Amino acid sequence: MRHQVSGYKLGRTKSARIGLRRNLIKQFFIHERIQTTRAKAAAVRGEAERLITIARNSADKDDAAKVHARRLVASRLGGNDVIKRLFDDIAPRFASRPGGYTRVLKLGPRQGDSAEMVVLELVEE
Repeated sequence: MRHQVSGYKLGRTKSARIGLRRNLIKQFFIHERIQTTRAKAAAVRGEAERLITIARNSADKDDAAKVHARRLVASRLGGNDVIKRLFDDIAPRFASRPGGYTRVLKLGPRQGDSAEMVVLELVEE
C-alpha cells in the first residue's frame, strides 16, 4: 500500500521520471505555457513554483547568495539559457507575489487514450 507516499511515479523508472520532470520544467520556463496530462502537470507544478521562489528570493541578496541560488536551480535543471531566463525575466515579474505563480486549465480528454489534458501556464498580473 502506498498510503501517504508523496510524489508521482508516472509509470516510469527513476531516471526517466527525473528526465521527464527536467524537460517539462525547462519547456515550461521557456514557453511559459505547456499542454500536458493532468498527472504530469501535478508532478511538475510544485517543483516549478519552488524554483521560481528560489529565484525571486535571491534578487535582494548578496552576490554569494545569488550564485548559490543559481547553482541550486542548475542542479535541478541544468542548462544555462533556462536559468538566465528564470532569474532575469520570470522571477522579477513575481517579486511582489507571495506564491501561486502557476495556473492549470482543464482541456478535456485526449482523443487517442482519453487522458485528461491540461494547460499549465504562468499567471499574468
